[in-house]
Amino acid sequence: MSQPTAGAPAAPKARSCPFLPPDGIADIRAAAPVTRATFTSGHEAWLVTGYEQVRAVLRDPSFSVGVPHALHTQDGVVTQKPGRGSLLWQDAPEHTDDRKLLAKEFTVRRMQALRPNIQRIVDEHLDAIEARGGPVDLVKTFANPVPSMVISDLFGVPAERRAEFQEIAEAMMRVDQDAAATEAAGMRLGGLLYQLVQERRANPGDDLISALITTEDPDGVIDDMFLMNAAGTLLIAAHDTTACMIGLGTALLLDRPDQLALLQKDPSLIGNAVEELLRYLTIGQFGAERVATQDGEIGGVRIAKGEQVVTHLLSADFDPAFVEDPERFDITRRPAPHLAFGFGAHQCIGQQLARIELQIVFGTLFRRFPTLRLAKPVEELRFRNDMVFYGVHELPVTW
Repeated sequence: MSQPTAGAPAAPKARSCPFLPPDGIADIRAAAPVTRATFTSGHEAWLVTGYEQVRAVLRDPSFSVGVPHALHTQDGVVTQKPGRGSLLWQDAPEHTDDRKLLAKEFTVRRMQALRPNIQRIVDEHLDAIEARGGPVDLVKTFANPVPSMVISDLFGVPAERRAEFQEIAEAMMRVDQDAAATEAAGMRLGGLLYQLVQERRANPGDDLISALITTEDPDGVIDDMFLMNAAGTLLIAAHDTTACMIGLGTALLLDRPDQLALLQKDPSLIGNAVEELLRYLTIGQFGAERVATQDGEIGGVRIAKGEQVVTHLLSADFDPAFVEDPERFDITRRPAPHLAFGFGAHQCIGQQLARIELQIVFGTLFRRFPTLRLAKPVEELRFRNDMVFYGVHELPVTW
């Protein structure tokens, strides 16, 4: 079995092509899919880049989400605290129990029932864009507000608070700030959510928080803190991830006119197209972090108890052992079990909602605006290298 080496090289971050994984990650994966690396915080950890090796870590309960260092920030301080309802930062058995309480609100059937409302929201925003005329920033006018409205409707966030929520969501996803700034954004979110929970307790509505409040709860788990943690986790994750996929996915399709033409010619390809976009872009650019709770091994490499592990989801989705010719963007490709939503016990609970949103968004956008094009070259776009989820800060388009 392999052993750690001194002076581990820096984990790759720079991209020469904004739509492909960081430069050098493919060479690392080919040479050693489990290897030591140094991260932004200055700490060393295991970098796992191979598809099967990443899956092995994420399905193994001996790897905990309770990591000691936030490797991708400058100060390495972990700001997220585990608590009931905080699915991303819980291990079993609390995670298992809390996920069961929430999962029944995210069934495929329930998410499919949201299609008419999602379509209405998309149509209203595209109507406004058409009336205004181009050029427009598609991130500001479409990619950000559409998922914000969808998830706000689902949770019952009042219309007058949605702009504040969107601002907080962006502040919490930055990695180029210190822990104090992130915690300040978290405090603002906590205040917003506390008010929301109290309003729903007093006046239940047709929303997810109200549904959870009225859920049979013999163990008394669903208290205010549970509701705030669950709502905060899902609101932030569901908004930011989908917004990034809309902006970045649109940029990629406009940059690959042959693939866009296929979709416009055959709209039935929308399901395939969304899965290929998810695989190809895998926007969780820093992967999923874990810490070993016992001695073990991954891919023949010894991992000692207490050592931190980073699973590079984007690299895994470009592993030739997983998908043939991975750097080829092909919306006719047969969908494969990509890792854009993670894997194992912590895979994204809202993935069906995300798929439905993206199918409606891309299907409607390119039908309504068949001549849509970038208003500036891809090389001049500002990409979200400074955020947890990769995307574009703005997307000027015209038609």
